[in-house]
Amino acid sequence: MIQFLSRRFIPDCGNVSDPAVRRAYGILCGCVGIGLNLLLFLGKLLAGLLSGSIAVTADAFNNLSDAGSSVVTLLGFKLAAQAPDRGHPFGHGRLEYISGLVVSMVIILMGVELGKTSINKIFRPDTVDFTVLTGVILVISICTKLYMAGYNRTIGRRISSPAMSAAALDSISDCLATAAVLLGGLAGRIWHIRIDGWCGAAVAVFILCSGIRAAKETIDPLLGQPPSEEFVQAVQKLVLSYPRITGIHDLIVHDYGPGRRFISLHAEVPADGDILELHDVVDAAERELSRTMGCLATIHMDPVVNDDGKTQEMHQRVLSMVRLIDPGITIHDFRAVPGPTHTKVIFDAVIPYQNDIPDTEIASRICSGVQTLDPNWSAVVNVEKSFV
Repeated sequence: MIQFLSRRFIPDCGNVSDPAVRRAYGILCGCVGIGLNLLLFLGKLLAGLLSGSIAVTADAFNNLSDAGSSVVTLLGFKLAAQAPDRGHPFGHGRLEYISGLVVSMVIILMGVELGKTSINKIFRPDTVDFTVLTGVILVISICTKLYMAGYNRTIGRRISSPAMSAAALDSISDCLATAAVLLGGLAGRIWHIRIDGWCGAAVAVFILCSGIRAAKETIDPLLGQPPSEEFVQAVQKLVLSYPRITGIHDLIVHDYGPGRRFISLHAEVPADGDILELHDVVDAAERELSRTMGCLATIHMDPVVNDDGKTQEMHQRVLSMVRLIDPGITIHDFRAVPGPTHTKVIFDAVIPYQNDIPDTEIASRICSGVQTLDPNWSAVVNVEKSFV
């Protein structure tokens, strides 16, 4: 159904890099989610009232909260699509993440309330009249939620939307929760076991777990998370495809929401090259990054001496030494400055985050190691962490 509706109502639906297409997908999926969840709420509420089951009624209100979540997601897509303005020059894209966070908070709140009601039902159990109609409604609900999880996951991956990925996780949790309610109702009807309250508690646990997972999915990009390895490799491959660029480092990616990604990096170029020619090469790389990867790129031109055999030999010796401290260390901006009494060896060392040795101690070890390689060398090292 989603595929049919997207072809019917979204022009150029395959161009998901277009912000207007992303917004249209988000609005479409939000509207379908609202409609389906309201229908499930009404059906389960009817079944819960007829059977007297707290678990079924709890599951009904879970679907009502899902409908409210879809409304928030829908508003998030619309607000996030606003153009940049004077107060928000980087755009409003992060509102999509905020809407996902609001959804997760609503889910967690609903889980807590349903948990309290279910615990009360455990200590004061009532007889539940689990009918065939109730069972049919629950089975239909499971099938519907599986369908919703499928299209939310598919579209969420297609347009890289954390909010829709959170909705997919929520639908999977709903399937498990409704299955628990169904099994509990069947157990009560067949074996006359009063576990309705326990099933309601299980539903609450599923809802809470879903809300916590969804919150993590949206909090991470708000706090600032590293780009995917695939994105980093794509940037490296594109920039290094220019013959005059021999290496890159200090790649930083700022994410202001889908379609509002800014990147900066240092591109190593031959120190003896023509500066105007190299500037044109760097400009071309910036334009291609913006055009093909949908981001605003800024590249700093970093001149590197490539034809000095002595400096290259020093570089390799120092690199081998620092990797004895940690095999994950990389170095860049390496240069040697000879003086009357000693040679300054200047470079930056990038330390992996999993290395728990203090930066000052690592710098001290590197300086000592450089002097061990040659007593006439004096290291000036800047220790830093990678942003990717």
